Amino acid sequence: MTSRVADVPALRPCGEHAWLLDLDDNAMVHRWAAAIREAELPGVREVVPGLTTVLVTFDAGLTNASALRAALCTLQPRPDQSEDHDHHVIDVRYDGEDLDDVSKLTGLTVAEVIAAHTESVWTVAFCGFAPGFSYLVGGDPRLYVPRRDESRVRVPAGAVAIAGAFSAVYPRVSPGGWQLLGHTDAVLWDSAADPPAVLRPGAVVQFRRVGS
Repeated sequence: MTSRVADVPALRPCGEHAWLLDLDDNAMVHRWAAAIREAELPGVREVVPGLTTVLVTFDAGLTNASALRAALCTLQPRPDQSEDHDHHVIDVRYDGEDLDDVSKLTGLTVAEVIAAHTESVWTVAFCGFAPGFSYLVGGDPRLYVPRRDESRVRVPAGAVAIAGAFSAVYPRVSPGGWQLLGHTDAVLWDSAADPPAVLRPGAVVQFRRVGS
């Protein structure tokens, strides 16, 4: 069942122990996620931002689906409320294997591709795919390119890439089908740290060119 209360996003049950909030855009996702965390609603276990959704899981021993739904419907995020205002500058060597292909796909010169990537102010929309893999949005629309026709079996840790409306840094060696623009030495995932992920939802990211 989908329900909507005035000024409250659609709420959909996900299994027996979670609600999914459907929202209009990613900025609203971060406002709602911050409001839910700030409210410290009884029984809430996790608040997980997505691109246009927020998943709220709960402990059935501390609350129930109806009570949590009612509590969520009372929330009103502030216009200035956000998940995270951390700002990160990531140094990148633009030597990626797909740089020339991106140039051809976009009709931009390589220098223009790099400028478009570094001059964009990116925001971490959500995390997924692999631990520490953060999907960044807010890039220059001219950089919207498809994934590669064939994924690579091994993308090195630190690879900086784009696909569709997103950019990302591969936090560890993994398969991947995004277009590689370059690489960074920044460590963005450390399982021994708290929190282990450097780039969390809502954080602002800018890429800075280093080297030739």
